[in-house]
Amino acid sequence: MQFELTGALIDDILFAMEDQMGEFMLDTVEGVVAGGADGLDFLDEDPDDDEESGERYIDLPKWDSSDGFRLMEHFAAGLRNPIVREELSSALGLGRGDFRAFKDTLSRHPEIEKLWFVFKDQEMKNEIVRWYNGLREEWGLEKIGIEPDETGDLVFEDFRIRPFRKEDVFQAEELHRQCLEENKDSKIDSGLSFSLEGLAAESMGGELAGYISWENKENIVFIQRLEVKAEFRGLGIGETLLVKFIESLDPAEIDEVLLDLPSGTEGFSRVLHRESFKPYTVRYRLKLRDRE
Repeated sequence: MQFELTGALIDDILFAMEDQMGEFMLDTVEGVVAGGADGLDFLDEDPDDDEESGERYIDLPKWDSSDGFRLMEHFAAGLRNPIVREELSSALGLGRGDFRAFKDTLSRHPEIEKLWFVFKDQEMKNEIVRWYNGLREEWGLEKIGIEPDETGDLVFEDFRIRPFRKEDVFQAEELHRQCLEENKDSKIDSGLSFSLEGLAAESMGGELAGYISWENKENIVFIQRLEVKAEFRGLGIGETLLVKFIESLDPAEIDEVLLDLPSGTEGFSRVLHRESFKPYTVRYRLKLRDRE
């Protein structure tokens, strides 16, 4: 029995898939999910309609705790924030209590938790679409498309990009000290004078999540610092700050933008290439005491 997969029906199927206590089937005639905590007793109400019921009611997509666990593993493995990724991976390796540990870890990182909920919702909806496409294939109909990834700009509902302020200096300097400590084996010029000319990424709670500062020398702009707090990395904050900064420049006044990229942060080079940056120079360092 053919039926239309509406947005409302997807939401109902999604709810049923996550309900591990109830029993559900799809009523293809009414286009609704039938069943619940009382199970599927309604199927026995009219024994004479067994043949019709067999066509009318069909199973929902299979989804159990093992599918949920694989989804959590997939999310953790693909997370770009190394700190939270390690915490989530450790939580999933606990064995007993791993689901609770996973949720508790996310609750300590609200921005990542929000990504998880959207990721989970989208992946489960895609599973429903794949299930529906299997039915459409049986019906001799074309498949429908899977929704594209919607997490790209999600986190920035909780952040705002604004001009750098004098009161941001203390938090920026503390973040800079942390970055110097993380990259103590890299060549970072900690003696650069700090410019208040910049942009800040601020969380909804007023916390400085990251910032970019620069110095303008005639027609060349030097990016002094582009730093993001460790707990907010992997969310696209650094890239957004860079893009917003570039968009603010007037090509009639600025010829070039220069940025030193410390070793250990080469992954950010993909962002630079996307924005049409080209390698300008390569710096090598020799510590004489390490030379044999």
